[in-house]
Amino acid sequence: MPDTRDTLDRLRALHVGTPRNVAAPKPAAAGSGRADFTTHPGYRQVAVAQSAARALELENPFFRETHAIEGTRVRIGERWVENFSGYDYLSINGDPRLAAAVGAAVAEFGVSARASRLVGGDLSLHRRLETGLARFLGTEAALATVSGHATNLAAIRTLTGPGDVVLVDSFAHNSVFEGLRASGADHVSLPHNDSAWLEDWLSRNRERYDRVLIVVEGLYSMDGDIPDLAALVRIKDRFEAWLMVDEAHSVGVLGATGRGLCDEAGIASGQVDLLMGTLSKTFCSCGGFLAGSEAAIEILRHSAPGFVYSVGLSVPNTAAALTALEILEAEPERVARLKARSARFLAASEAEGLDCGLGQGFAVAPLIVGDSLKATLASNRVFEDGFQAFPIIAPAVPNQKARLRFFINADHSEDAIDAAVASAAARIREVGGARF
Repeated sequence: MPDTRDTLDRLRALHVGTPRNVAAPKPAAAGSGRADFTTHPGYRQVAVAQSAARALELENPFFRETHAIEGTRVRIGERWVENFSGYDYLSINGDPRLAAAVGAAVAEFGVSARASRLVGGDLSLHRRLETGLARFLGTEAALATVSGHATNLAAIRTLTGPGDVVLVDSFAHNSVFEGLRASGADHVSLPHNDSAWLEDWLSRNRERYDRVLIVVEGLYSMDGDIPDLAALVRIKDRFEAWLMVDEAHSVGVLGATGRGLCDEAGIASGQVDLLMGTLSKTFCSCGGFLAGSEAAIEILRHSAPGFVYSVGLSVPNTAAALTALEILEAEPERVARLKARSARFLAASEAEGLDCGLGQGFAVAPLIVGDSLKATLASNRVFEDGFQAFPIIAPAVPNQKARLRFFINADHSEDAIDAAVASAAARIREVGGARF
């Protein structure tokens, strides 16, 4: 099958990336289709991947249409499957209290926030959510935004600039890297969770810069591990740096009460300069938030483009997030149940001899397959068994680290977890011998 082989070779070449020191291609000549979107490299990359999938008769697992949700199950077409691809970590999304709160809020305020909060004013719901987040996280203030991705981008772009440096863990989310690129600050990508490397770099380079911002994640969304917060706090204090923790996946998951990495590490939240989080996971909504000192939040409230120039968080999203926060505070047993389910998944996977990567049993559970095409095939076969867990493939991760990623929710039953692990183990072994 020479056509298939050629397609696969081109697909794998996309995973390798552009070699260093290779000159950029010359601009296309006039009349060569420069205004045709199908000539764009992004379109060509998608086309190669789709061509490879067709050649291998490999169903695309992404963008499946969900027709209904019932607890931890979803209906795809006519089939109900156990869903391990959603980050409703504390299983609050279907709680009737959310629907009731949203309905009441819409009846009172309508649906839209109507304008940017700077010019249109705050809704009382916005104030209640921000006050609640600050209280829950133990910070002086908080600010809610309309997009989790834009929250990181706006915060980093606002707080740093030329003459500063942003040091980012190499496994951090895309939104962090987009923010530092927009900031104009120098940036350094840190070896993952290597605080000794960070301290050594700062000992040699700190005085070259005005402000230093260190950015890490509370729970890494691809790998399921956490950083050494105590070491990071010590280092940032020694070198007069800011420490920002992206808590998108760790609030509701880490710590006895779900307050995130500080709760897990036993460190006062005031020792971290800025906490960032999303409203789309534990808080069952859409948007983001920043929490920290009054001074930091005032800067962002008046200067962060992603807040100043965006409409305020919608009424349904604000009401849902506020109610989910109240449920989390009132029912910490949800956090304990999630921890037990996550530990069970990890133990069962290790008992099956699966490669769990860096996973530590904190709701995000990677199972390494080691090849993007095989990971996709394994995901499809696990889906056939009645479980939805998506493949994470190159370029999101290195091709040799392609994996299935399972998100554990508090309401996943023990039987569902055991069956999902058994399916994954069988299917990963099955595709291990596949030849493409």
